[in-house]
Amino acid sequence: MKAAIVRELGSPLDVTDTDTPRPSSSQVLVALETSGLCHTDIHAAKGEWPVKPSPPFIPGHEGVGIVTEVGADVDAVAVGQRVAIPWLGTACGRCDYCSTGWETLCESQVNTGYAVDGCFAEYVVADARFVVPVPDGIDPMDAAPLTCAGVTTYKAVKLSGARPATRVAVFGVGGLGHLAVQYAAIAGAEVIAVDVTTAKLDMAKQLGATHAIDATAVDAAEEIQGLGGAHAVVSTAASPDAIESAFRSLRRNGRLVIVGLPADNEIAVPVFQTVLGGISIIGSIVGTRQDLREVFELHAAGRTQVVRETRSLDDVNACFDEVLSGEVTARLVFDLRNGEASTSS
Repeated sequence: MKAAIVRELGSPLDVTDTDTPRPSSSQVLVALETSGLCHTDIHAAKGEWPVKPSPPFIPGHEGVGIVTEVGADVDAVAVGQRVAIPWLGTACGRCDYCSTGWETLCESQVNTGYAVDGCFAEYVVADARFVVPVPDGIDPMDAAPLTCAGVTTYKAVKLSGARPATRVAVFGVGGLGHLAVQYAAIAGAEVIAVDVTTAKLDMAKQLGATHAIDATAVDAAEEIQGLGGAHAVVSTAASPDAIESAFRSLRRNGRLVIVGLPADNEIAVPVFQTVLGGISIIGSIVGTRQDLREVFELHAAGRTQVVRETRSLDDVNACFDEVLSGEVTARLVFDLRNGEASTSS
């Protein structure tokens, strides 16, 4: 099979032929149709996080494809079924977190495209318990970004407490943020989009944002406070300055839900204002299998739109550069069915 392999952290990926994996008794083999590019894949390939992956490995955790083989002990997934392969490759299923609906916090979890080979390939093996069926009618090109960007922001918006008569600001309107805007709007909130790119702010307005703030032109926190302050902020931005501005945007008793991860792993937050203002700071990492099912249900019902561009896996290294340049409006998706690159949304 063709795959994009990290041979050495920080070096370009090697797009080459390699052996097709074989499923164990509890796994399925999936012929991948599409695979989304997440910034986490870039962090993984460069070894930028404190816990680093071990080369060689295949990145990618937004995979969608057709099951072609099932292990001997698999009875809940069938050959021919379209499934999504998410970041949460497997979890223990027994700990306090797994038992209380927080499987994404399992200390024994294994992450796709990080600890085990992922979806930048024509085939992938996955734990049958953790693949999620993709409903009929959802384009695999849409399903791929929903598998990470979608479920991540959906869970973050849930944690934000978004509801009617609240103001929710989304800092960073790209691959994740454009979906966060839609989920907050679906929840009934007044949505404020904050970014530094005009095209992304225009996109946010089209997708349901009530206000769009260019953080290069004005102080975003002051602008939001002028609207009465945000009841909650979902920050997908990775810049410490953006996260700190998001904090200053909150009204008393507000919630800051942090999704984006700064490269230096630090932000500066005033404890005095946090305590006296009753501010909650919440970290949010992806979502559960049930969250992803709900994301797919919303999309199948026509409630959300995925803004994405198609790319060939052969161009994976150029795609990394595109994302890092900030030129990509939303999400890049590798079409593994024919390798042809075309733009759509």
